Amino acid sequence: MRFDTDVFIVGGGPAGLAAAIAARCKGLRVMLADGASPPIAKTCGEGLLPDAVTALRKLGVVLGATDGHVLGGISFVNGDAAVAAQFRRGAGLGVRREVLHGRMVERAEECGVLFEWNRPVTGLCDGGVLLGGNKVRARWVIGADGTRSRLRRWAGLEKSSCRPARFAFRQHYRAKAWSNLAEVHWDGEAQAYATPVGPEEICVALIANSSETRGRAALRRFPKLFARLVNAELASTERGAMTRTSALHCVVRGPVALVGDASGTVDAISAEGLSLGFRQALALAEALQSGDLLQYQQAHRRLLRRPRFMAKLLVFLAQQQKLRRRTLQAMEAAPRIFDCMLAYHLGETRPLELAANGARFSWRFLTA
Repeated sequence: MRFDTDVFIVGGGPAGLAAAIAARCKGLRVMLADGASPPIAKTCGEGLLPDAVTALRKLGVVLGATDGHVLGGISFVNGDAAVAAQFRRGAGLGVRREVLHGRMVERAEECGVLFEWNRPVTGLCDGGVLLGGNKVRARWVIGADGTRSRLRRWAGLEKSSCRPARFAFRQHYRAKAWSNLAEVHWDGEAQAYATPVGPEEICVALIANSSETRGRAALRRFPKLFARLVNAELASTERGAMTRTSALHCVVRGPVALVGDASGTVDAISAEGLSLGFRQALALAEALQSGDLLQYQQAHRRLLRRPRFMAKLLVFLAQQQKLRRRTLQAMEAAPRIFDCMLAYHLGETRPLELAANGARFSWRFLTA
């Protein structure tokens, strides 16, 4: 069969763009279609962890000094308890989602990706997809169309296990960055992520079990953060979304593969969504080059293991207020424990070091 393209990607968000760029870098012809046009916005905390920055660098996506705000580490704040750790390898970056999307589109255009913006794919057919009533023949079809992926349904890959959904809301405030840390503030079963995305702009993402936990009024639940932003002007309208951890039994069927949120999700509390999508895209490109999508299936399972574990752990802590308070007090007394936990979260340390520090944590926890 003569193909119009080697790879057809459904969905033009960061995961789809990453897959397109990675495939082009392997010498494959790539077309990408999306029902929207760039830049595409989405509710997220807008903090790129160091592994996400590294993955973007591998893709050739350049984010300049004026595109965002350099992040040196992460801080957890719960009442009077606070603990912080610096990233061990490289820096993260706080960057507006629209800016990130724009830079990725520029890189994809530079690589020679063919775009079909404002043209939704309407079906999957033998040997390709239906686009605007016409059949586009493709050797492989990649679904990067998000958590409600239609391509996933068309391909018969819907079977999954899901945890209960939570609610996330994002808003920007005009305020000077007070540190180079991404801060996670805890209260009850809610979290507020405060990430500087510019010298005078802070992104605040609220995550909670209730859709009522939103807006400036909800910031009162986090006194230290509220004190910093109480007089700050709003710099954007509020955007909301649902977040959950979901796992598919399979992300490959025949010539179809899924990437990013279409292939399963981890709760936004992990801040791993973008990083995971970028690393999946790189693994997918390797499999496409070898002509063996089952290779990607195996890599996908491996890549999900650590983020899923950390998401479950953090959601558990979010639901256990007394346990969380004692946990942070123990980490505050021994900051090395939090440093090791963050390093494991980013894949910068091995489980053995985590286990060794876990023994120290148990003692601190019992005496906290």
